[in-house]
Amino acid sequence: MSDDAMDGLCVRECERCPALVESRSRIVNGVGPDDADLLFLGEGPGANEDEQGEPFVGRSGSVLDDALREVGLARADVRITNCVRCRPPENRDPTKEELGNCRGYLEAELKRVAPDLVVTLGKVPSEHLLDRSVAVTKEAGDVVDVRLGDRSQRTLVSVHPAATLYDGSQKEAFFDAVAKAADLSGLADGGNGQSSLGDF
Repeated sequence: MSDDAMDGLCVRECERCPALVESRSRIVNGVGPDDADLLFLGEGPGANEDEQGEPFVGRSGSVLDDALREVGLARADVRITNCVRCRPPENRDPTKEELGNCRGYLEAELKRVAPDLVVTLGKVPSEHLLDRSVAVTKEAGDVVDVRLGDRSQRTLVSVHPAATLYDGSQKEAFFDAVAKAADLSGLADGGNGQSSLGDF
């Protein structure tokens, strides 16, 4: 993929997915430090994200913010991005082709940020990154190594924060995953940045 469409970590223009170009009002790039130790990966922008130009700003974003706050972190301490950067029509799941079209941008972002840990939020990003079928509720909290080009990326599977809004039993799983992610990346309670990934 040519880097000319990307300016640093931001995709400035892209017309690869006609349906998404049609449904988006803007490209929604990742937010947060460009050297974050912890990166949260969602599926794609919804209506609020498309409107505000930032990932996870709706109700799901509030749940994520709450979980971060509980471990002493703020949104500004982590990077948050999506598998696809444009809102799919009617908030449907992105297609395999759309995920593939955006994959180079995602890999470029992950390579530049080089987080200690990526947390996949829900089924679509988990299956996209792990490249296999994932039973998210069963595998939530599992840490796996994912091959991304020439590098290995430590990845923690999590339920989507939206799942907690519809199913209270998912709330504990989500908050536990965020706590584990903060701990593994050395950020728990404003940690000194010492990652405990070596223990795994």
